[in-house]
Amino acid sequence: MVAFSTQLRGVHQRLRQALDLARRSIDGEFEEVGQDLLIYCRGFCAALSGHHQSEDRGLFPEITAAHPELAPVIANLVRDHNMLEHLLGGFAAAIDAGADDDTLHRHLDGISAVMETHFGYEERQLLTVLDTLALGDDPKALLGDLA
Repeated sequence: MVAFSTQLRGVHQRLRQALDLARRSIDGEFEEVGQDLLIYCRGFCAALSGHHQSEDRGLFPEITAAHPELAPVIANLVRDHNMLEHLLGGFAAAIDAGADDDTLHRHLDGISAVMETHFGYEERQLLTVLDTLALGDDPKALLGDLA
């Protein structure tokens, strides 16, 4: 049996690292800054979106089936996912528009604030539950490609 709580914490840590790489690419810490900005920032956006889509389609239905009392928690998490998707869309639009570094950092600051609040809430509410469930699916199907 996979320790899904450990997997979830690991995914969250990898997403934090991807966010840091996106910030650093805006600051020009990599060669060929323009291309790296697109790679790191788009990669972060895709990874965060993919993680949340996998949770929404795979993990959350399994949790609510086993623990219907957690439906309000899951609803809050899905709401966070929707908010983060909106913020990621704004960030992508800013990249496409050639926004300046300060604007891009403000977008990442907003994403980071919501992401950290979301991760903390999710971990407080679900980690112990995850270790009690017999989740038979592949971790990537339930948590995204970073699992």
